[in-house]
Amino acid sequence: MLIVGDRFIPAEYYVDALAASCGPRFGPVQSVDWSGTKAEQHAAQQAMERNGPEAVAVPDEIVAAVGGAEVLAVHFAPVPAAVLRAARELRAVCVARAGLENVDVAAASARGVAVVPVFGRNASAVAELAIGLMLAETRDIVRADASVKAGGWRKDFSGSGREIGESTVGMVGFGHVGRAFAAWLGGVGARLLAYDPYVPDDVLARHSVVRADSLDTVFRESDVVQLFARLTAETERFIGVRHFALMKPTAYFVNTARSRLVDTGALYDALVTHRIAGAGLDVHDQEPLPADSPWRRLDNVTLTTHYAGDTTATTLRSARLVAEAVAELAATGRCAAAVNARELGWV
Repeated sequence: MLIVGDRFIPAEYYVDALAASCGPRFGPVQSVDWSGTKAEQHAAQQAMERNGPEAVAVPDEIVAAVGGAEVLAVHFAPVPAAVLRAARELRAVCVARAGLENVDVAAASARGVAVVPVFGRNASAVAELAIGLMLAETRDIVRADASVKAGGWRKDFSGSGREIGESTVGMVGFGHVGRAFAAWLGGVGARLLAYDPYVPDDVLARHSVVRADSLDTVFRESDVVQLFARLTAETERFIGVRHFALMKPTAYFVNTARSRLVDTGALYDALVTHRIAGAGLDVHDQEPLPADSPWRRLDNVTLTTHYAGDTTATTLRSARLVAEAVAELAATGRCAAAVNARELGWV
């Protein structure tokens, strides 16, 4: 097995998790570090998210190390066709996240290599930040803090000052993050509404969430809209002008998922014209935002640096979930979560 460490999840985290899940005799296990700084690796991941693993330089350090590996574990490191060609014995690529933009899945399938993501690794962390951004906006926490630190004592804000407990909080998507978010808000008293056509009624009911019959309903009825959808061909830029026009002028929009789910020009216009009260955004079309970005000048948006899932707990959990997938592969010869299980004849 070859583990590729990066600046987000060190190789030793996987080594420790493998020992716990597969036993101390499992192996041999080797590791290599993907080269680059944390900022460079984040930029590479952003490029791959848009254009796939061929969008960045072939990682020679991985090509040189992968030759005899049967299993390859990565996080953000690219796994283009060149890496797969070099891995003559490879049976599986295990990725320590749900997104697979850094892996050439088609090339892996053609070579009979399973591609296995992990799910739910950062759900609690993202849900926490989603709540933080919601509170920061609805209670003007960041703006009050900035005023005090600048020598002022600001108490007048454009928002309604509405409490979350007397609000309707709508979710677009109700996967792992949405469910963690709903659990957090369970005792607050808010009305929880969700649009997700792929989630059964009983799952929504267990979390005391009302099913919205359409995307429009979420935007029309909610005091806060939380975006938790996955980025797919179906959902790219699927939130636009029409949806922001449906929102109450006192409502807020929070995105901790992916920037490309949203027509960000339409969102900017809704904020700058005060069509909606405000927004909390952890994800952006350009990361980092340029110094002269107009988003930096808005008084009704709270911006964070795409770090919703970047916690110690998430990092350790990611490595553990990879180790559990490897243990399943070692025990059964298959991984139920492989995205190309059908192509491999596993189902």
